[in-house]
Amino acid sequence: MRTVKEHDERKTEILDTAKRLFLSKGYDKTTINDILKEIGIAKGTFYHYFKSKEEVMEAVVMRVIEQDMITAKDIAANSELSALDKIIQYLLAQLPSENEEKSDMVDQFPKVENALMKQRAMEGTLQHICPILAEIIEEGNRSGEFQTPFPLEAIQFLIAGIQTLLDERMITPDEEAMKRRIQSFIDIIFKVIGITEKINREEAALKIISVFTN
Repeated sequence: MRTVKEHDERKTEILDTAKRLFLSKGYDKTTINDILKEIGIAKGTFYHYFKSKEEVMEAVVMRVIEQDMITAKDIAANSELSALDKIIQYLLAQLPSENEEKSDMVDQFPKVENALMKQRAMEGTLQHICPILAEIIEEGNRSGEFQTPFPLEAIQFLIAGIQTLLDERMITPDEEAMKRRIQSFIDIIFKVIGITEKINREEAALKIISVFTN
């Protein structure tokens, strides 16, 4: 006899199971039947909640994005931090040691079978997280920390670049090459968001370096 569960509980079970299978088998290799078999539900039950495997994947990714949104909003609301420190705090919050659930997913993104999941995660970040970070950039413009006429586009460019930089396929054992890459990225950050002389640039550089070396 199938267990009857409340709507939200069943939906969460499908999402949790799908995520586990996506991470263990890869998104492309996971089928709807795999999910059904793992939970023990009928196909009709699945389609009551989701139209397709892709819709399930998007919901799995969106759960992580929503947690990032909460983090970004909390940091943005912290009046004790400068605009630059808020951006750095957000980046630090994305480190594996700070976000284990997201880290498990991000670790699987480089795999070919997870390319679509990685793409959806980036799209979600650019669409939902970057507008919050753009408000921080605008705050920095007003305080004189930054000077960029394109806050949203600037932070979208930087976030996309950071994701590429931290992709394990881009990591090289050559320490000198990695050092140059990090230094060049710091230079790009300074130029893209227009970090002004009001900020101690050496101190700012050290803070940013900590994001990539932790």
